[in-house]
Amino acid sequence: MQDNNPYQSGNGGYTTNVSFGAAEPSSAKPEGPLVFDTTTARFKADVLDASRTQPVLVDFWAPWCNPCRQLAPMIEKVVTEARGAVKLAKLNIDEHPQIPGQLGVQQIPAVIAFVNGQPVDGFMGVIPESDIRKFIDKLAGPAADPVAEALEAASEAAAAGDIQAALQIYGMILQQAPDNADALAGAATLLYDAGDKDQASELLAQVPADKANLPALEALRARMKLDDEVSALGDPLALARRLADDPGDHAARMDLAKIENARG
Repeated sequence: MQDNNPYQSGNGGYTTNVSFGAAEPSSAKPEGPLVFDTTTARFKADVLDASRTQPVLVDFWAPWCNPCRQLAPMIEKVVTEARGAVKLAKLNIDEHPQIPGQLGVQQIPAVIAFVNGQPVDGFMGVIPESDIRKFIDKLAGPAADPVAEALEAASEAAAAGDIQAALQIYGMILQQAPDNADALAGAATLLYDAGDKDQASELLAQVPADKANLPALEALRARMKLDDEVSALGDPLALARRLADDPGDHAARMDLAKIENARG
């Protein structure tokens, strides 16, 4: 280690004049390499600006730093395995001392995470690969649930009146998860609304027993039962004609009242 170097290599904490705070990373897909070298001149674009689309870790290191050489392959491996959840920018502090100086980095290796242009978390020294993974997982947040996103898209399509698109999305979900109760309920409801009672009933029959009490399913079953009961009462127009012909036809009057009550 160089005697005149202002940084230390070690495993203790580092001091910074930057206040770290929580921030929500964006879910946008990353662009460019996941691990790369940066410089003072490129720091704004490589780190600050890039961190507005996904978290960026900055690894402050130097060629003379043995702990840096121990940390580098581990953190690069975990970042690569994270498949774009974060990026890793590597900054040689000997060649570019200004940025670590501004951040108050006093020991290396030091890793600082940036989100939305601000430092939000960090660690110093060589830590186990499992801890690096936990650090990145915490920073990146929970992985998006593709089924949940697809269900939301189907619901939005149905609300916008694009029934075919909604049914197509539900169908794609059911190809991957045939027993998904939410998709079965959504598709069955749309089909029933469109007059396809038979296919709606077929979908309802596929719902697993432990998910049969889903509110959307119970609501659809209640609708179908009520419609069956109303249908059994007869044609409301025919009942109205019977009542017009014979005001004393109390059976027709009662059935017609039940139909009107069921229709709300």
